[in-house]
Amino acid sequence: MICTLYSHQIGFEKIVETIQSTYPKAAVEISTQAESQTAEVEIKGGFLSSGSKFTIQYRQREEPSYQIPDTDNCSLTGNLRGLYGYVDSLPSKNEKIKTLFLRKIETLNSEFSISQEKGQTKDLKELIQKLAADFDAVLFVQPKTIISKSDGQHFLDRNLDLLLDTDGHCDVESLEVKINSIYYDKQPAEITEQQKKWKADSEKILEERAVKINKYLPFIEAEEEVELRTPQEIATRICILAMTNLVAFSSISNEEAAAYLQNYNLWDFVTPDEKDFLANPTEQKKSSESWKCECIWVLMYALNKIEDLGFPDVLCSLNDIPEQDYPVGPHKDPNDFINSNFNARSKDEILALNDLYYRLDWACVDARINGEEMTEVHPGVVYERHYALNWLINYGGADWDDVTCDT
Repeated sequence: MICTLYSHQIGFEKIVETIQSTYPKAAVEISTQAESQTAEVEIKGGFLSSGSKFTIQYRQREEPSYQIPDTDNCSLTGNLRGLYGYVDSLPSKNEKIKTLFLRKIETLNSEFSISQEKGQTKDLKELIQKLAADFDAVLFVQPKTIISKSDGQHFLDRNLDLLLDTDGHCDVESLEVKINSIYYDKQPAEITEQQKKWKADSEKILEERAVKINKYLPFIEAEEEVELRTPQEIATRICILAMTNLVAFSSISNEEAAAYLQNYNLWDFVTPDEKDFLANPTEQKKSSESWKCECIWVLMYALNKIEDLGFPDVLCSLNDIPEQDYPVGPHKDPNDFINSNFNARSKDEILALNDLYYRLDWACVDARINGEEMTEVHPGVVYERHYALNWLINYGGADWDDVTCDT
């Protein structure tokens, strides 16, 4: 083994994407075990060079946080407790850095080890350096490797500078401890029976549909941790999406859409990306924006204007929404729709759906990383619906343009 990287950030897919961009011709084989995921990377040799192979094994905490609770039985959490004790026992010639290092260990959520299995992989040091920087990682390094800075086992910072060795040596003057805002001041909580039910129900649906299941995926947030968007917020977003969608399908011009939104006092709710689209709706932008049909479909479902969301193996049809229920159109004031009395769906219903699409999206990403065709569901439909659901539950507190679909 060359080294093990530890990070506050999580994301095996991000690691795989970095591997693929660094070695576009390599054969990357992904496997998933009970608590870990592995990328096996094989690079063929040339006429005058031999081939090589390296692996990256990844695991993350079941409940990412910014501290290490004593009650968490996750195997990685247990390992982090041991890591904290080991570092705490080491001598140090820079107590300030050691204190920061111990604080950083408390925030760690993921671990991925890198091993050279065969030959010598070109640019592997550069890959490690990029992963360390991208993940703001600390590294536990073996001696006599391509990145070693000491004769014994030792730790490096994100810049591959010596952070601490067994003799207490340290070559850095500072160490940042960054905490994702979604974890800050969030006290570790026990998983609720409702969260367990959402996960179990989702996995049952996936199993029935022959969709790959990752048992290692954590639970989504508990109901008491989530504040849904209000019906008025949802309705306003539907109206704006409906107008940009009409432009995407060339049903109206961008000027007409902008004038409509301005005339009905909705322009202030149009996002920067949407204003950019309406200012210059190229064919490429139209193609991307047309996918927002699926977002409209989800949001209309959230307001109980659609009875059945349907499984994401086919595209939705907005034509199935009764004309009287659709919020925009000639001589229609969208504010009538926005100010309606909605019988919106419950938080439990929305979170159950969010759990399902979270797991469906993981399966789609996994298939894409492995170069496999996803036939059980439509990946584009899954992504757009997951996007809308994450916005509905205020995932990460993100505005519409900034929603992420982490898996």
